[in-house]
Amino acid sequence: MKVTRAVSPLLPLCQRLLPGRIAGLSLALLKATALEIAILAGHLLLYPTGITPERRPAPNPPGTPTDLTDSTDTGTRTGTDTRKGTGTGIDGTPDTTRLPTPTRPPVVLLHGFIDNRSVFVMLRRSLAQHGRQQIESLNYSPLTCDIRTAAELLGRHIEEICERTGRHEVDIVGHSLGGLIARYYVQCLGGDVRVRTLVTLGTPHSGTRVVPLMNAHPIVRQMRPGSGVLDELCQPAPHCRTRFVSFWSDLDQLMDPLETACIEHPDLLVQNVRVSGIGHLALPVHPAVAAGIRQALDAEETEARPAAARPAAHADGLTVA
Repeated sequence: MKVTRAVSPLLPLCQRLLPGRIAGLSLALLKATALEIAILAGHLLLYPTGITPERRPAPNPPGTPTDLTDSTDTGTRTGTDTRKGTGTGIDGTPDTTRLPTPTRPPVVLLHGFIDNRSVFVMLRRSLAQHGRQQIESLNYSPLTCDIRTAAELLGRHIEEICERTGRHEVDIVGHSLGGLIARYYVQCLGGDVRVRTLVTLGTPHSGTRVVPLMNAHPIVRQMRPGSGVLDELCQPAPHCRTRFVSFWSDLDQLMDPLETACIEHPDLLVQNVRVSGIGHLALPVHPAVAAGIRQALDAEETEARPAAARPAAHADGLTVA
């Protein structure tokens, strides 16, 4: 990655001063930090573009088959025309010969603390280029002070999306706090009926102890170990149908301890994916992580989930730097 070359003059000095293993970790940390700074600078420029809610596509007109979706709010098509025949819109006659379209559910992107939908510019472009026709980014207020309230709002948004698109389920990708809000909706508010797959990126599932001075904010206190919200997420969930995929980074500066970004719950179908070489801000931006997210969303269930509890699965690591 080009942004990491800025630290190259420091590499020989670090290698001389530090033992091999520590030096390797320090070099990786330097590279990740340089990348985080570059991403932060770019995100600050894009931040104003994501303050306002995105424009929603018009709902399907009455009589439109619910399994046919040939447009997206991103304005990107997959390149395959799902309409066949000559009477398609020009003369106003109904199209009676349509090819089936992919049955992939809409993807809902949910940002983190004091952020907005602009953080997903690169990810949604990647998803659209690889065939996702319906992608929506939701903003919740930076003044939000309760994860439970935000989860209820998310539930109303998802009901509206399902009604508008004619789909029964959605996939969610949540970064940081966004993943925790989505998980609360799925586990505690019956959202597993609507959410097929939930992908979380750097989400403090077990609570993070970083930056104690931030405890003045109520929602930060809810992200601390032992909070009431996290205790609720530890309760049994034997009938939860949603599949969880959690990406966590071994250089995430906002997760303390690092493993807090893993989901450990005996009743949930979970895959934890370790990412090496990048920090917290890079998780929704890096192309290698985007490829992992696409793979997670496109994964097909090859066998029915057994009635008994299934432990979390730890996937192979993903090295991106």
